[in-house]
Amino acid sequence: MKQLKDIPLSVLDLAPILVDGTPADAFHRSLDLAQNVERLGYNRFWLAEHHSMPGIASAATSVVIGYVAGGTSTIRVGSGGIMLPNHPPMLIAEQFGTLESLYPGRIDLGLGRAPGSNQATARALRRDIGDDGSEFPRQLNELRAFLQPAAAHAQVRAVPGEGLNIPIWLLGSSGYSAQLAGHLGLPFAFAGQFAPDYMLTALQLYRHTFQPSAVLDKPYAMVGVNVFAAESEEQAQYLATSQQQMHLSLVRGTPGKLPPPIRTMENHWLPHEQISVESMLRASIIGDKDIVRSGLQTFLETTQADEIIINTMIYDHGARVRSYEIVADVWHA
Repeated sequence: MKQLKDIPLSVLDLAPILVDGTPADAFHRSLDLAQNVERLGYNRFWLAEHHSMPGIASAATSVVIGYVAGGTSTIRVGSGGIMLPNHPPMLIAEQFGTLESLYPGRIDLGLGRAPGSNQATARALRRDIGDDGSEFPRQLNELRAFLQPAAAHAQVRAVPGEGLNIPIWLLGSSGYSAQLAGHLGLPFAFAGQFAPDYMLTALQLYRHTFQPSAVLDKPYAMVGVNVFAAESEEQAQYLATSQQQMHLSLVRGTPGKLPPPIRTMENHWLPHEQISVESMLRASIIGDKDIVRSGLQTFLETTQADEIIINTMIYDHGARVRSYEIVADVWHA
């Protein structure tokens, strides 16, 4: 049976913008968090591409990755993920080729096929809003080709990028990317932190369809989970209300910044809203050290993950860092 201490733990950061803060504040907190989790022994620090979201600062994901990588020294830094249909594959090859050239051996390229935005934002990104994601395999192949050693006669080359060993991950919240990652023999990361209902099905599809490749000889699955750890269960539940409020705003179609925690959500949502938010956040572990230890071990046994990536949206930065410290104490025990 897998034990928590035997697998890597990583961090997913959305660079949350607080209701009384700015994107600049968010970037500085992200770097400080990365420096702290590097000290604690976490494996990766990933940032995610979202657009037109008032509460998320990591839209220019590759730029933020460069900022975080430049302020750390050992932790892997990458995208969780880049939404490839929003970009020309060559541009991503050049951006991540630049990052890998500056921070060799530390850059991950996680790719998703969702827009990370609404239709109006997709138009502003010059994305074909008729694209249902079916072009993703072609775009992925094009990107991977740009990262291969260039042929002498090639007319178009990604410089920097070509010939660099940049690990590519496929990310997903359903079965599509799971099967594609399996067929291509690539590592797969599932967004359990907001799509828990599809988690086990997608992992099963990935492992069932996996074909060994030059990248991997066996499946490698990383799974996302929300963790809110504090000195007491009551304090952890209190801290978790910030993320609950943020998801409630999404459900209502009015996304906003990360708000301070509140004593209870009881009078803040209608029954159907509560069901929706709690469904999205069902893969959340909230509590003191003992609850977190038990919850993470159960999550590992259920998913058989090869790595767990933790998302912790806490308003108070000190409490957020402390949550990752408690997880690290449990992990290393």
